[in-house]
This record gives sequence, structure tokens and C-alpha cells, in this order.
Amino acid sequence: MSVEFWTMGAGRPGRPGSNVFSGTRQAIAAEEIGYDGIAYVDSQNLSGDCYVALALAAQATSNIKLGTGVTNSFTRHPAATASAIASIQMESDGRAYLGIGRGDSALAHLGRAPHSVTEFENYLEQLQNYLRGNEVEFEADSDLGSLGLADHSSSSRISWIAGIQPKVPVDVAATGPRVIAAAARHADRISLNVGADVERVRWGMDVAREARTKAGISEDIPFTAYISLVVHDDPEEAMRIGAGQVSLFARFSAMYGKVVGPASSEQQQVLEEIHRSYDMQQHGRGAGTQESAVTGEFARNFGIFGAPSYCVDRLSALIEAGVDRFILRGSPLDPDDPDSHTSERFIREVASALKG
Repeated sequence: MSVEFWTMGAGRPGRPGSNVFSGTRQAIAAEEIGYDGIAYVDSQNLSGDCYVALALAAQATSNIKLGTGVTNSFTRHPAATASAIASIQMESDGRAYLGIGRGDSALAHLGRAPHSVTEFENYLEQLQNYLRGNEVEFEADSDLGSLGLADHSSSSRISWIAGIQPKVPVDVAATGPRVIAAAARHADRISLNVGADVERVRWGMDVAREARTKAGISEDIPFTAYISLVVHDDPEEAMRIGAGQVSLFARFSAMYGKVVGPASSEQQQVLEEIHRSYDMQQHGRGAGTQESAVTGEFARNFGIFGAPSYCVDRLSALIEAGVDRFILRGSPLDPDDPDSHTSERFIREVASALKG
């Protein structure tokens, strides 16, 4: 089984000649370091547009895969999402992928909670049909008839998309059993956001496979894992570098206050405290009340922080469980950041060992 290692980026605009570590420069750096892919966040109040970043990255790189990590089912109509990512697929010569979830910070900064699972599943079904070039029936509340047109269609279809091959794969980021099951029924890949604990990852896989069996889908589905990871000989220093990433990912396991997936009593306490203390204004930063809820033991279990051999062992266990792609967050790409060497070291001493 071949394994891919992706990093994460943000659509940070940069004027020509500026020193801003833009989304384009992030993709260039990731490709030069040796990552297999880069996934751009989609959170309009916190970063620039992910599709603009992807288009620019497609022109500036040649091999690295390009995706969203993740977009959501609220801020864009499924036709707009399909059109945007299909355009990236064309511009990148087939390197695009669509990572999508129910929405988190993108919706929170608009005063909204994530889409319901029912709304999300409906969006996924429409999105896949648009990407396949199929007809999508208008919603029941369509008001097109109020225009008094002589004639009009009763369905929607992206006329130019069928010729774009291969079809863009849809990868759902999922934590809870209902979203995992919806992903299993409609997605091409599932990205489990349950941490680096093998037991939790296997639980997510079992939920997905059971849902596919119930839906009459015989073939298996590939799995990705979102992981907070930093390579450093000193685990404490690794956790310092990756500060903020554990609480960001762990929050989804108790988003509404109830812990999902297998967890010890100590882990449940930490997850519940992250939920109670989460400050969206400090989202993804190494500060805030949510980060103080993360104990060292919890961080070491939920994330991967340590020497190369330790990282290899932890990732090997996940690969053996069936994960064939990792989207990693924690090590900076910016060469001006003194901790950027951890990204290079990961590829050189960890990824190479696992791919060899």
C-alpha cells in the first residue's frame, strides 16, 4: 500500500515582490520539501479564498496534489463548489481533490453552527452529481416560476464539467458516527479526525464499513487521518511547536459536549474540558483557554510528538490499520520560521522510512 503525507496551508494573499509567505509560496515550499499534497483551509474570515490559492498553486507547482482542508456545505452552493474545484482540476492537470465537512470556524464567524447531518448528506449527494455531470433537481422551494418565463428547466447541470477527467474525488472530514456513515454512503474517501490513537481510528473505520454494508456498497473506501505531528528529539519541544493543533482537532470529538468514539475516563475529561473552554477567537493558535485544557499525556496520545523513530512507530501502526494518507498539522513551512526544519526533518527521516 502506497502512503501519502500532506501538509496544510492557508490562502494568504501576497502582493508581487512582498515578503508575505503566501498560499502560493506555501505550495512551492511543500513541493520542494517533498510533501505529496497540500490542503488549504476554507475559512473566509480567517484566511484568503482557498480556490484562488489553489489556482495560483496549480500554476506555480508541477507535482504536488492540491485540495481543500476543508471546505463546508454552507457558504457555497454545491454547484459553485463543484465548478470551483473542477476548474482547479483542469488547471492542475488532474491534481485536485475536495475535502469537505459540515463547517466549523467558517460558520462560527458568521454566527452559525455546523450544518445538520441531514443537510450535509443532501449537499454531498448534490455535489457528487454535479461533479459527475449529472442533472440535479431544483429544490422544492424553488421560486424560479415567479419570473413568468415562457419555459425553463426543472433541474440544474454543469454543462462543461463532464469532459474533465478524472472526476475530482470528494473526501469527507468526519469525527462522529453519523457524519462518518454519511461519508461512507456518498464520499470517495473519508478523512478521520479522531486523533492518532489506533483504537479510535479503527472505530471510525468500522463505523464507515458497517454503513457501506448497510447501503449495499461492497467495495471498501480509502481512509485519511488528520494528525497533529511534530518531529523533534525533545517531545516537550515538539509539543511547544505544535501548540494549538491538538485542541483544534480534539474539539470535534466533543463538539456538542458529548464525547464520541472510544476514550478513557481521563481522555473524556480532557475532551469535555476542551469543549467547555473553547474560545473560537483563539482558533488554531497556541493560546487560549482550550489549550490549557490539554494535558501532556492527552497530547502525546491524540497527536504524535517526538523523535523520528517514535513518529515512524506511531504512523506505522496507523498504516497497518489501513490509513493510506495523512494530513499533518503542526510543523511550519515558512523557511523564515526557526521551527521550519521540523517539516524538512519529517520528510527526510520519517516519511522516507515509511515509504521505503
